[in-house]
Amino acid sequence: MLVPMQGSRVQTGLDRLCTGAGPQLADRRVCVLAHPASVDSQLCHLLNRLRERVGCQLTSILGPEHGLDAAAQDMEVVATASDQQQRPGEPVYSLYGDTYESLSPTVEMFHGAEWLVCDLQDIGSRYYTYVWTVAIAAEVALRAGMRVLLLDRPNPLGGTPDHVEGGGIEAGQESFVGYHNVATRHGMTLAEVVTMALTERGCPHREQLEVLTCSGWQREQMFEETGLPWVMPSPNMPTLDTATVYPGQCLLEGTNLSEGRGTTRPFELFGAPFLSGTAVQAALDPDDFPGMGVRPATFKPMFQKHAHARCGGLQLHVFDRRAVRSLRSSWALLRACWQVSAGAMQWRTEPYEFVADRPAIDLLAGGAWLREAIEAGVSARELQAAQEPGRQAFIERRQAFLLY
Repeated sequence: MLVPMQGSRVQTGLDRLCTGAGPQLADRRVCVLAHPASVDSQLCHLLNRLRERVGCQLTSILGPEHGLDAAAQDMEVVATASDQQQRPGEPVYSLYGDTYESLSPTVEMFHGAEWLVCDLQDIGSRYYTYVWTVAIAAEVALRAGMRVLLLDRPNPLGGTPDHVEGGGIEAGQESFVGYHNVATRHGMTLAEVVTMALTERGCPHREQLEVLTCSGWQREQMFEETGLPWVMPSPNMPTLDTATVYPGQCLLEGTNLSEGRGTTRPFELFGAPFLSGTAVQAALDPDDFPGMGVRPATFKPMFQKHAHARCGGLQLHVFDRRAVRSLRSSWALLRACWQVSAGAMQWRTEPYEFVADRPAIDLLAGGAWLREAIEAGVSARELQAAQEPGRQAFIERRQAFLLY
């Protein structure tokens, strides 16, 4: 198990802003994109720090998926009115409504701000949508002639080449869970990914984009080594173990298997009423689960898939976060569940993240290759080998945008 490094102290971009680093925002008109994890090392929220410590004028506030207070579940429409209740003093706007267009702010939402300040905790997986909300909002602000400040935070899953998993996404498979072509587990900070996306997409006025980097973070560090507090960035991301298995386990959203939402261990627990956890475990190769153990489990989700039904499945137990390769592990789980479910396991057919013309699993995987491979019984080892050229190409591509 990892333990905090003795004497280690990482400062986030927000921590550094509060000590005078970065652009001078005192008396400047500022629009903010934030959520509950937008806190400094003392757990004081960005909005309070900007007003009381930095002394800027808040014109408006933007909230990402799950809302400014992160109370909404996945893909739950967040009404601007519900976010506004959290901050009655300033106009608050939701960037996650009932259409794809709602993901993008309008210029009017900035209320004449000179700066857009973005501070969201990412978890290092391509389909975790916060990074794309920042990229979209930053592009709108830059095109409007504003300046944009990204307050960076550590990638909780590390950032070395060894931490990168999966290849990229195929052309034409872009969506809100793959807005730009990056690896599934990209090993980059939010500011690095956003800078990469805006640059490669040819966003104008990129000289108006500034990043306030973390101080003291090293790419090999996991989050518990930073000395920073973990704050849930979304309602189903309660612990670092959850974040560790998420890059692989989020793929279950593209199936009729419960990914554990509605339980106390989302993404670590998974299954369905038609599954036997013992049978699934018997179909697995232990070599596909570095840093983890699997255990047959029965659970009853309280909401979402199979709500109030007893589900058989497995619980993933993280033993060594640095060793975990959750994407390979989840490929193995999908293959085993497909094999033992006797046709009961199916791919999700309902619209997913505003897309209705392609299976959700294809959006998550970045193409039809994973769905086709699972149906054909391809092993996780073979899938990893097939994805390796794309992984290496991404590692080379990202080099120009690394800040640490």
